[in-house]
Amino acid sequence: MYERMRIVIAAIFFYTGLTYLALRIKERSDRRLIILNYHNADGSLEAHIRYLQRHYRIMHLEKALEEVFTPEASSAKRDRRRPLVLTFDDGYIDNYAEGFRLAQRYQVPITIFLIPGYVESGCYFWWLAASKLVSQIQSEQVTFDGHVYQMSQPHERQALIDSIDGRARHATSIAEREQFLSEVQLSLQVSLPCRGAGINDSNLPMTWDQIREMEATGLVSYGAHTVNHPILAYLSDPDEVLYEVQDSRRLLEEKLGHPVRMFAYPVGKMQHIGEQGIEAVKSAGFTWAVTTLETLNTRESNPLLLGRMPEIRNLIGWLWQQSLLDY
Repeated sequence: MYERMRIVIAAIFFYTGLTYLALRIKERSDRRLIILNYHNADGSLEAHIRYLQRHYRIMHLEKALEEVFTPEASSAKRDRRRPLVLTFDDGYIDNYAEGFRLAQRYQVPITIFLIPGYVESGCYFWWLAASKLVSQIQSEQVTFDGHVYQMSQPHERQALIDSIDGRARHATSIAEREQFLSEVQLSLQVSLPCRGAGINDSNLPMTWDQIREMEATGLVSYGAHTVNHPILAYLSDPDEVLYEVQDSRRLLEEKLGHPVRMFAYPVGKMQHIGEQGIEAVKSAGFTWAVTTLETLNTRESNPLLLGRMPEIRNLIGWLWQQSLLDY
């Protein structure tokens, strides 16, 4: 009996147009912005873009945030689909080789957060260093930090990777981190690649020429991601925190020739940002800053602590589960 009543009520709502009206009201009141966070442009990215383009308004980050925080400015727009942003952290060269190709093919905008120190040096990103170095070891065993690791044992190799990465990750200054990585390379007799002739590695950073080429199309916009990608909360010197944030903006503005208002915190959880990180972003004058806190964004969100959803392989299933599918 209850089921039959439910069906009758649903039919009344549908045929009188009340269902449509309710959906439109929900649509206007639901101003949640989805920001997706990618790193490399590979794997399922093309499938994601094809799907998302059908169901969402894919926008540049800055334009999407302006719309969310000042909705009256976009009231005349007819496309009521939920806004969504594709962001990429770090500036891997495959963002140019593959991400840019897909942006052009499907005419979708993307936003990339750059690390000017790495763009300038062309060297391997520090958070990938441990895996890269250990993958090159040919010896049966190595001694590191007073411990002997058997390279034939997968769990021992992983333990060595974790040990190296942990030391680099918790460095209290850029100098300490770089000195440690130099010592590791000497100790293990292996080296990290840098951008150059004959080097083909998608985990190297893009060049300034590639960055400018992408921006010239109007499809790619940029934000800052510190100068050297330290974990801000772990730095012991407040002046270094301020330098990493402020100068990332200054260097990008000098290279790109226009204001840069967006920032992404390295790693991006609150324990990695710290109060000093937030204060540095305020001092640098950024309008928006994104984290990796897994939340959606509304007018009530803190513009300097915006949430982003991680790259999700089963993206469609996740969106369905979160009731974020728009039709």
